[in-house]
Amino acid sequence: AVQLVESGGGSVRAGGSLRLSCAISGYTYTPDLMGWFRQVPGKEREGVAAIDGYGNTKYADSAKGRFIISRNNAKTTLYLQMNSLGPEDTAIYYCAGQGLRVRPPAEFVWLVEHEYNYWGQGTQVTVSS
Repeated sequence: AVQLVESGGGSVRAGGSLRLSCAISGYTYTPDLMGWFRQVPGKEREGVAAIDGYGNTKYADSAKGRFIISRNNAKTTLYLQMNSLGPEDTAIYYCAGQGLRVRPPAEFVWLVEHEYNYWGQGTQVTVSS
């Protein structure tokens, strides 16, 4: 079974940085998409960043220029480097992985929640002003 385990969350002052990690196990194929989502209480989960099997990336407007999604060569760990953090980035951050697909998904759905089948338990990020 696919397992995704996030780590690296915590509390930071505005302007600071955090690096989230997601340990990936159980895949018997290379997923077309891996992504990071976040959620605050009372709001829907939103896509932050995604990376495809070729290393192409996509970011939410709120993350562009500040966040970087990457993974190690073995594709066993997914990262999210977050810089210039602000209080608006406070949320639970989730790692997500896509299930087996017949064809790679179109880019416009890369940050759509229902495109992903596997989810980690989340890690809390709190940014104070």
